[in-house]
Amino acid sequence: FEPAPHVAVVDRSPNGDWEPWVAHFPPGDGLPGDPMGDNPPFSVRGYLAQAAGLLVELLRSAHEKAGGPPIPPLGESWPQDPASAVRAVHTLLRYGQLATAAALFEATDLLRVMLAAMSPEPYRQGGVLIPLLDAIAHAARRNLQALLHGDPELTRIWQVVDLILAILRGATVTGLALDPRGFDALNDYEWLDWLRMHGASESSLRCGFVRGIYDLVFAYEGGDVERPQLAAGVALRGSMRMFFTYRGALFWRMTAGMGDIVFAPMYEVMRRRGVKFEFFHRLEHVGLGPDDGQTPHVATLEFAVQARTVAGAEYEPLIDVHGLPCFPSEPDWDQLEDGARLRDEGRLFETPFEAREEGRRTLRVTEDFDLVVLGLGVGAVPQTCGELIARSEPWRRMIAHARTAATQAFQVWMTEDMEALGWTHPQVNLSGYVEPFDTWADMRHLLPREAWEGDVKALAYLVSVLPDTMHPAGIRDESYHEAQHEQVRRNAVGWLKRDARALWPRSVGPDGTFRFEILATPQPDARQGEARFDTQFWMANVNPTDRYSLSVPGSVKHRLSPLDMSFDNLTVTGDWTQSGLDSGCVESAVMSGLLAAHAVSCYPPLETIVGYDHP
Repeated sequence: FEPAPHVAVVDRSPNGDWEPWVAHFPPGDGLPGDPMGDNPPFSVRGYLAQAAGLLVELLRSAHEKAGGPPIPPLGESWPQDPASAVRAVHTLLRYGQLATAAALFEATDLLRVMLAAMSPEPYRQGGVLIPLLDAIAHAARRNLQALLHGDPELTRIWQVVDLILAILRGATVTGLALDPRGFDALNDYEWLDWLRMHGASESSLRCGFVRGIYDLVFAYEGGDVERPQLAAGVALRGSMRMFFTYRGALFWRMTAGMGDIVFAPMYEVMRRRGVKFEFFHRLEHVGLGPDDGQTPHVATLEFAVQARTVAGAEYEPLIDVHGLPCFPSEPDWDQLEDGARLRDEGRLFETPFEAREEGRRTLRVTEDFDLVVLGLGVGAVPQTCGELIARSEPWRRMIAHARTAATQAFQVWMTEDMEALGWTHPQVNLSGYVEPFDTWADMRHLLPREAWEGDVKALAYLVSVLPDTMHPAGIRDESYHEAQHEQVRRNAVGWLKRDARALWPRSVGPDGTFRFEILATPQPDARQGEARFDTQFWMANVNPTDRYSLSVPGSVKHRLSPLDMSFDNLTVTGDWTQSGLDSGCVESAVMSGLLAAHAVSCYPPLETIVGYDHP
């Protein structure tokens, strides 16, 4: 991994053009995985105080950008006892509702001190926090409003200020800092609704910063961008943790593919520790023991054997690419019995509609296994775990409330670098852009890992949700998958023709059309025009196990915890479980895996799982 400190969102400028807002996040202390020390930063109260501190700096930045007079240094010792603090607030509010910029800064910094107090409850009960927040919001709006028109940077600062004020007001009104549920207390609310309820303006709710957060977690039910759905508690926890507790860098980019950077090392470590892997087994059914009134247990695991290895040898899944062990894009057919036949038949082992098999296999409790860790994508649980769902009310609630989204992606390799294509900013991760592909990652750093012949200078990854479409034959039908794959191709080509120019202005020719000749093709491929796109990569992620796990309002409380073993010898793991982060990301999946390990072995200790005690 390497630091990726530049992050961007995109908004419309006053003249209607798309304009990126690129931010550089300075290095944070330490590195991911370092011990947290005796005072982990995970508390609602701590987050709210940091948000108020950020508010001070944003207001100072806007004031200085607008050419305002210097603000004297703020006092370093505000009154710490509630009675004195309340008197200080009344003094600030008595004359003109923070009529001067200096009074605004003093009030905001005093708010920070109050929220960082051992308990903000005396201030809330004393009736000063809400008037103070409202006065700050009014004064900030008054000071900035006249400056916003025609200044995109000031507008963006104001939008973030407006959102932070809504968060602080909402947290104060609901007593969030004292709620034992922490951020989970808000998960029945949709995040936009909750922000709107507590004063956020519609322009702030539509800004690129907010859209970018929704885009990064594909938070659109049914893949429909007109139906944003994100639990407010999950959104706040993730945002606060991302911006206030990151270590080393806000983002870290992988220096090769995820399969090779994340999964291959895990595979190699486990294999060296003696774990036995058997590939080409598709789980078909999880069977329970008899219903005898005791805690139910898993008795059988039924598999379809998709392929057998030559002479029963252990399958070697990794290949060497420039010295890096990598997962290939298709099996090594030479290691499989009748591998040439399986290849010629077009076996697609990872698709749900591939029904061809080479046999069946049933594993039985006490004979073949004692404990089961179910690491299956939640989209495939209904097809494989029917008995568990029928026997357990928590499992039924989980399935009833779980939501996933299909996603789409494409990658293009280009013969001109990003600077030549007109991108004037550093290498970036960008979100909040236009559909059908709202998120772009500049992946130029991967080119040295690849074996291109010729001059390839740029690599772009683009992703977004893929709207679900009804299909009478169901999602397991091959024609549905082919149709979705072709739809992603049309979406990608359309994006290049219509939308690439706003980010890469010199990717188009004098006639305003995308220059497909800049797409790198394997030599000696001579395709021209749009046909060159067929040498690139695109994918429709519609398989049940490939769909993205959503955190929609009202669903998080129904997630299964790896620690709650409703079945005596079964635990679950995945980013769809209660992980302490509850978001669709590799961090959440790893936290869930550590919880599953604890469930079956009491190791690792729960207090060592970073962020699990997050409020």
